[in-house]
Amino acid sequence: MSPLATARDITTTPEGISWEPGARWVRGRKADVTVVDSRHPVLVWEPDRPVPLYAFPRAEVREDLLRPAKNPTLGKHTGSQIFYDLEVGGEIVENAAWVFPADDLADHIAFAWFRHGGTVLDHWYEEEEEIFIHPRDPHKRVDALPSSRHVSVEIDGTVVADTDRPVLLFETGLPVRYYIPREDVRLDLFTPTEHTSGCPYKGTATYWSWSGEGDVPPNVVWSYLAPLPAVAAVQGLIAFYNEAVDIVVDGERLDRPTTVFTQQLGR
Repeated sequence: MSPLATARDITTTPEGISWEPGARWVRGRKADVTVVDSRHPVLVWEPDRPVPLYAFPRAEVREDLLRPAKNPTLGKHTGSQIFYDLEVGGEIVENAAWVFPADDLADHIAFAWFRHGGTVLDHWYEEEEEIFIHPRDPHKRVDALPSSRHVSVEIDGTVVADTDRPVLLFETGLPVRYYIPREDVRLDLFTPTEHTSGCPYKGTATYWSWSGEGDVPPNVVWSYLAPLPAVAAVQGLIAFYNEAVDIVVDGERLDRPTTVFTQQLGR
C-alpha cells in the first residue's frame, strides 16, 4: 500500500506552504480530454488563503498539453516561478497550472480551480462525485442543525426576519449562519438579483438585495434551492450575511464578525 493512502501528517515548507497527501482519486477534464488522472493527489494550503487546492505528481498529469506560460502571473501563488499554459483542442488557457517552489512539491503540478478569471478545466471529480469551486478541506466540517432558538434579523432598525424555527449552519472558520423559513422573512423588502455563487459543501446559491435605503451591500441575502445532500436541511431557507446586518439570537444581539467575506461586502 502506498504511504500516501494512509498518511495524515501535514508538512509546512520554508515558504509557508502547508501540504498533506490525499487518498482520493481525482480527475480533471477539459472538454472530452482527461488532463489529470491522479490517485496520489496532494492538498496544498497557501498562506492567507482560506481553501486548499490540489497538486498532482507529474506522471498523473498530461504534461504534453502544457506549454511554458507566455505571460506568467508571477506573485499570484506563493513563490512560484514556473507557470504553464494549457492547450486542448486548439484552445489555450493561460496560467492554468504551476509548480510550487518548495523542494518537496517540485515534482507536482497544481491547477487553478477558481479565481482564475476564466474556466481552466471544465469538470473535476473526487471518485465519482463532481466537485465545484475548490477541493473540499478534510479538516473542515459543515453541519446544518434544526433549532428552536429565537432569531431575528434587522436592517437599519427594520425587522426583516423573525423565527423560532431556524436551521443553524456551522462551518469551520466562519460564523454561524442562520437559515430562516421564507414565511418568516420579509422578502417583499428585497429584490432578486442575477448573482449566484457556488460552494463545494452546499451547492449553488441565489441572491436578493435590500430594496430600502441605508448602507447595505448588494446580494446580502441568499438561499440554496437545491443544496447538496449533506446540508439538505437548509433547502429553500433564507440566510443573511452576519457581517452586514444585525442578528439577535435568544435576546442577545450578535457582534458583526470580520470574515473572508467582509472585504467583498465593502464592510
